[in-house]
Amino acid sequence: MVSEHFVLRMPEGIDLPSAAPILCAGITTYSPLKHYGVKAGHKVGVIGMGGLGHMGVKLAKALGAEVTVFTRSEAKVEEAKRHGADHVVVSSDEAQMEAVAETFDFMLDTVPVQHDLNPYLATLRYDGTHILVGLMDPIEPAVEGFNLIFKRRVLAGSLIGGIPETQELLDLCAEQGITCDVEMINIDEINTAFERMQKGDVRYRFVIDMQSLKQGDAA
Repeated sequence: MVSEHFVLRMPEGIDLPSAAPILCAGITTYSPLKHYGVKAGHKVGVIGMGGLGHMGVKLAKALGAEVTVFTRSEAKVEEAKRHGADHVVVSSDEAQMEAVAETFDFMLDTVPVQHDLNPYLATLRYDGTHILVGLMDPIEPAVEGFNLIFKRRVLAGSLIGGIPETQELLDLCAEQGITCDVEMINIDEINTAFERMQKGDVRYRFVIDMQSLKQGDAA
């Protein structure tokens, strides 16, 4: 037996292979978007185009926002647009960054390694919020105070969401056909998958086919 307070219902129409990553990357990006009240008319920037980033794009769009992806790689421009981004900014291009100064209401930062937050803070409007969902390490280089003070900007963090919010997310994904991009693998491919993950060769999550586990037991 299990307490109903810790059980989630898989709604009809949910894409089951992507359900598990939705419970991780999905809720990690959905919770702060909901908490800070992202809605139609807002402009949201998503920093990074990986497992968290591609879900952030889809969910911000589902909430009605205009979404811009920030990436350092020209190769990910079309990829970001394919996932629904309205615009893409190559963050290593100073001219592109200057063109979007003081533009965004929210910035969803999914990058898990140290990076300079200051250029992104400068793209926020007055009262804009920069939300960290990927970085666990100390912030380096340091945040420059004027990037926060002069426009009353907020630097915030978020980790994951609770059970009711996760159920709300699953229902939303089922209703709107939102999926997490996954690659199904058999259990005997797990070592190869781990090696590929270390090389960044996955778009964007591996999911193990549990039927292959049963077949392995039978063998």
